[in-house]
Amino acid sequence: MTPEPTPAPDALPDPTPARGAAPHLTPAPDAFRKRFPALERRVHLAGCSLGARSTDLDGALARMLDDMADGGAPWALFEEQVRLAREQFAALVGARTDQVAVVPNASVGAYQVASALEWTERPKVVTATLEFPSVAHVWLAQRPRGAEVVHVARADEYAAAADARTRLVSVPLIGYQYADRLPVEDIARAAHEAGGEVFVDAYQAVGVAPVDVRELGCDYLVAGTAKYLLGLPGLAFLYVREPARMDREPRLTGWFGRVDPFAFDPTRLDFAPTAARFETGTPAIPACYAANAGLGLIRSLDPETVRAHVHDLGDLAADRLTALGHRVRAVPRERRGAHIGLLTPDPPALAAHLADRGIAVSPRGDVVRLSFHYYNNADDVAALCAALGAPKQH
Repeated sequence: MTPEPTPAPDALPDPTPARGAAPHLTPAPDAFRKRFPALERRVHLAGCSLGARSTDLDGALARMLDDMADGGAPWALFEEQVRLAREQFAALVGARTDQVAVVPNASVGAYQVASALEWTERPKVVTATLEFPSVAHVWLAQRPRGAEVVHVARADEYAAAADARTRLVSVPLIGYQYADRLPVEDIARAAHEAGGEVFVDAYQAVGVAPVDVRELGCDYLVAGTAKYLLGLPGLAFLYVREPARMDREPRLTGWFGRVDPFAFDPTRLDFAPTAARFETGTPAIPACYAANAGLGLIRSLDPETVRAHVHDLGDLAADRLTALGHRVRAVPRERRGAHIGLLTPDPPALAAHLADRGIAVSPRGDVVRLSFHYYNNADDVAALCAALGAPKQH
């Protein structure tokens, strides 16, 4: 059997909570950072793209391999990982487990919602130009079914765009490029007053900010495990407020969408009354193990403490980079997610330059995104500034 990593003497207790257990008290950032030993050698400021590797992630993948080696046909163990991932995510965002579906990615989650809506009487979809294409393209693909997609450029345009013809309003909680925090609660109220529903992409928020579906007032929410939830690509979650009250059944399905997946009846297509109706085939099992490791870590933290920590680091980085002469795109902290933007003529080239110096960042559009998590500290900001120096004058 592959041994699991030996924790440091002052390491945290196992962060994966037992079923129904309360999260642990929030550790200090330095103690949390010790779960990420690679950060002693490299600087990871790319959590908005992929979270840093933890010993918990390594241990989870080793456990999966052990389950395969020792369990014969370990499907019961795999199914337990899927169940636990659903439960942990539901608890994290204030949902019931029956309101959460396990899906491969945000696009599939958005498609499952879109496919279960009718666009005849209320054909309008209101979305934003800052929506990530993974979701935005799904709405555009509904036009052959009668959907009319309307794009707004600013948050204050949502309310005016939502009217009696609006079926769905789609809004990212945090913009992926500049980390703008949109007033989802206000947008949801306006959409509901117009008779529409609200879809929220929380991929850039869950894990580094408080997210509660009840407070947001949304009808649907999607988020994945690859970024701030400290897992791997290949797994996402879809929250649906009232799964059984859609316009029609989802168009994409599979055996896990059935009332009883283990009935193995190929002649009957019955949909589960829960959000499981939006599930399809077997999920990515390694990503499920990784998700439980990451969700366990995140649920050991107080989200308000995490948000304050990442905002402090973002402010520190913005101040120091500006003092060096760099152009920084930083939303005020009360309206900001977990990253700031470094404006540069060639973001991919600057990202490659920093990667050669052991600093991971994420280029998007006209900025290099510098994202922060609870495992980051002021030394990471100092290393970034030292690697960048003052900008060259042209």
